[in-house]
Amino acid sequence: MESTLICVLLLLNTYINSGHSEDDDALPTASVKIVNPQSLLYPGETVTLQCDISDYTDWTYRWFRDNHHLPSQTSKAIDITIPITQTGQAGQYRCEGLRTDRPQRSQPIVVVTISVTALPNSTLTVKPNPAFTGEKVTLKCSVTYDSSWNYQWYKDWNFNVVPQSVSHTITGDTLTISRAAESDQGQYWCEGNRVSRPTSSQPGDPVTLTVEGLPKATLTVEPNPVFPGETVTLTCSVESDSIWSYKWYKDRNDNVVSQSGRHTITGDTLTINGATVNEGPYWCQGERDSRPTSSSISDPVTITVNALPVASVSVSSQGLLYSGETVSLQCVIPGYTDWRYYWYKNNQHLPDETSKVIYITIPITQTGQAGQYWCEGNRVSRPTSSLPSDPVTLTVKALPTALVKIVTPQGLLYPGETVTLRCDISDYTDWTYRWFRNNEEPPIQTRKTITISLPDQAGKYQCFGTRRDRPQKSYRSSALPIIITDYQPKTTLTSDKENIFTGDRVTLSCTVESPGWKFYWYRHRPDSTPVTTTSGYSYTLSWVSVSDGGQYWCRAGRGDPVYYTLYSDPVQINITDQPQPVLSISSQWLNPGDSVTLSCEVDKTSIVWRFSWYRTVPYRAGLPSLSDKSYSLQPLSDNVTSEDSYTQIPAGPTPTGGYVCRAGRGDPVYDTFYSEPQFLWSGDLQPSASLTVNPNTTQHFTSKSLSLICELKGNSTGWRLKRHTETARRSECPSTWRSITESTCTITSLTTWHSGVFWCESGSGENSNAVNITVNDGDVILESPVHPVTEGDSVTLTCTFRHQGTNPKLKTDFYKDGTLIKNETTGEMTIPIVSKSDEGFYKCKSDEGESPESWVTVRVSPVVSPGSSTSVLVLVVVGLLVAGVLLVILLVLLVRYQNRKGETFEMYHLILLCLG
Repeated sequence: MESTLICVLLLLNTYINSGHSEDDDALPTASVKIVNPQSLLYPGETVTLQCDISDYTDWTYRWFRDNHHLPSQTSKAIDITIPITQTGQAGQYRCEGLRTDRPQRSQPIVVVTISVTALPNSTLTVKPNPAFTGEKVTLKCSVTYDSSWNYQWYKDWNFNVVPQSVSHTITGDTLTISRAAESDQGQYWCEGNRVSRPTSSQPGDPVTLTVEGLPKATLTVEPNPVFPGETVTLTCSVESDSIWSYKWYKDRNDNVVSQSGRHTITGDTLTINGATVNEGPYWCQGERDSRPTSSSISDPVTITVNALPVASVSVSSQGLLYSGETVSLQCVIPGYTDWRYYWYKNNQHLPDETSKVIYITIPITQTGQAGQYWCEGNRVSRPTSSLPSDPVTLTVKALPTALVKIVTPQGLLYPGETVTLRCDISDYTDWTYRWFRNNEEPPIQTRKTITISLPDQAGKYQCFGTRRDRPQKSYRSSALPIIITDYQPKTTLTSDKENIFTGDRVTLSCTVESPGWKFYWYRHRPDSTPVTTTSGYSYTLSWVSVSDGGQYWCRAGRGDPVYYTLYSDPVQINITDQPQPVLSISSQWLNPGDSVTLSCEVDKTSIVWRFSWYRTVPYRAGLPSLSDKSYSLQPLSDNVTSEDSYTQIPAGPTPTGGYVCRAGRGDPVYDTFYSEPQFLWSGDLQPSASLTVNPNTTQHFTSKSLSLICELKGNSTGWRLKRHTETARRSECPSTWRSITESTCTITSLTTWHSGVFWCESGSGENSNAVNITVNDGDVILESPVHPVTEGDSVTLTCTFRHQGTNPKLKTDFYKDGTLIKNETTGEMTIPIVSKSDEGFYKCKSDEGESPESWVTVRVSPVVSPGSSTSVLVLVVVGLLVAGVLLVILLVLLVRYQNRKGETFEMYHLILLCLG
């Protein structure tokens, strides 16, 4: 009332101050209308109000609630949110407009009152309540409106929504707890939700759900633990006083124990007959018709079956039993007392034996098994019996056996020797020994070993032993006869080698017919002081010299004092100097593809030698070398052979070089000296270098000059010219070569000393072709090719004279392999077409004298294979026809010219060439 009066006064004041005219009635009117929602308004909703002014535009709006200006609201439409707790009237709202132009304001005409309708109530019911653990609980929610609602469930606090789960099922207006648990206790409430307004209900009053535990089942077992075969009683009781029936479980919850031969169920009791092993766990549960329909399951109980005590038999005598001994047996049952004992032998009850300890006497003649014994016990209180013991077998062993042995010497016994005897007893120690000779006991002989002298104390010997511990004695040994050999032995001396060389080793062996000897070695005289004494039968002289030769003897001795054999017969040791083998080569000048055989001769003895083969290379540290280090030796493939010859088949051009052999024998190996090098030469030009001479001939006069030139073809360096003569090893050219480009060695004045084979050699061991140079101090030489000639070429041999100017052309005879083949007046002989048959030694002879011989080598021409078998056949036929025609022609010419001197040789060669 008071607020209304204030408003009237304010309006009157405004009217007076503003004056009154007819235009006032024409102010635009402002009205408020509810845009949304059009129906009832509920807590929590938002309502939209709109200010409508009848005329004009450009209004600025002012809003009022319960006549209080709302300065933040200046829009034409405003949203008002109703508090969730609001009900009834939520206020009166009006509006007015202001503008710059006239009219500058409106007047309110419609006021809107906002009324809030309360949300519908929700009601929650719970059945049953309280509930027991495991029961099903149903919670139902209802809302006063009859529309379709969805329901939200809460527990304990507003934001704790109860979700769908295994134990919580939500169906429509119902929440079901399938098995109530203590954790399900608490306050529950619900609210409804829907699409249409109102969209939710008010939360219902909370309902407290109480979950009570099931009554407890208690399981007792008597007796527990039990012994095998006893009866066990299990009793189940529930703490409430109602009438219960009982269910029994074993091992797991769903394994119900039912009535059977071993299990008897009577009311609250389960009886188990004849328990043998641990059983369980067992538990029980009560059941009835009224709520709660069951009790909780009892705590599980495991029935423990304790094993019966086990009897065991202990034997007083530890270890083996011996004949005549008495042994005590004791029946031991652990735990408990008051036992009555039962004894058995070989499964037969011994009724007279009821004590814990019994005594068994072993017959003096007993050996092997003396029976199996076991025991058991009975008593009045639990446990009433024990398990039987394991059987104990009494085994009687024979007494240890004594044995007399000869310690030294072994084998035959001789007069004058001392013999040591030993008494061996198979087992145990601490024996005192007793000895017998011919069944009589000599005085004071109690040791394990005794010594007797021959022949006085020969005889049959026995022994036995006594001791304090078990067994206290042994059997007496068998008799050992001591037999004497009535002669003095003699040694035999042998040597492992007949022919011995200095630096070698020789082993002498001294044998005698019985063992156990030391050996004494003598040299020059048998009655002298021994050279040495050995415990073994052999004596080795290592790295012998000539002075080690002579006669050797030996004898053997053993025992203390020493008993000696007779001296052996003497052995003569002959030592000669270390041999040097002689190497020979089947042919020193070879053509490509020819094989060469190396022969190594050591001596004419029957010694079995093994031969090693080497090729000479420039000296290198680490390789075997000749004594003067002029060359090192590189082993050939298949280096060691048992034969004294070695065949080498070069692959490709025959290599120029030197070869060495050595022989060895025995293990460890004794080696001879290396042989002197022997050389294999090839006139063929080699891939790496070639040797040429100027003048280009093999024979030269003394006092003339000769140049030898190494022409390099590869990348090897360090080339030097080498020479070999009949009287000397290899040596370098006398000239000093300064570099590889200065590869010419010039001998300004030849002498016969310069005769020999020359070749070029590199630092890595590569060799050029070889050239055989002959320097003649006579008046005639034969000029022949230095290098091999090829089949089909023309070759001219020239007989040159030292004094050629005085008589330039002399009548000359030419020889091949010592046979006159032609005479010429020109001093020259030409072979127009050379063949392999022309190879050999050539020389010439005239009134001026005779030249030395020179070897001419003919190289076979390479053969070109035809392209097919047909072409081969054609060539053969054509060749035979042509050969036949030529043969006829040549025979006619031969007959025609056979009397013309000197032409027979030429025609002969033409025939041979055509016959190919």
